Amino acid sequence: MNTIAPDFVKTEMGNIQIAPEVIEVIAGLAAIEVDGVAGMSGGFASGVAELLGRKNLAKGVKVEVGQREAAVDVSIVIEYGTRIPEVASAIQNNVKHAIESMTGLLVVEVNVHIHDVHFKGMDNKPEEEDFTTLRVK
Repeated sequence: MNTIAPDFVKTEMGNIQIAPEVIEVIAGLAAIEVDGVAGMSGGFASGVAELLGRKNLAKGVKVEVGQREAAVDVSIVIEYGTRIPEVASAIQNNVKHAIESMTGLLVVEVNVHIHDVHFKGMDNKPEEEDFTTLRVK
């Protein structure tokens, strides 16, 4: 596991190291706060983790961390009807601000990847008939 170089956060009491996974969680939470984002888009591994009952807060986020800088890739599902450039710009600003304010790292880029479109009302599956109450005559 890569961590931020110790000399970046060396204090008189010792070192502070922030794992990249922590930055991924910060970025993921900042991205889903933006209006127009239906959710994060992860790969096969995050889908399996959710099936096993583990909520992956870093789903759809990839972070590259250097000594003082970070680059972030965010993969999202967007709500149908929203303006993609505006939502993507808001994600970039929110993610950059959250990481910089919480970690002190300079975020040099936030790349937003739209992987799918979510249509409101499509989540509701038609109610299945209860065949136990049907009687054959």
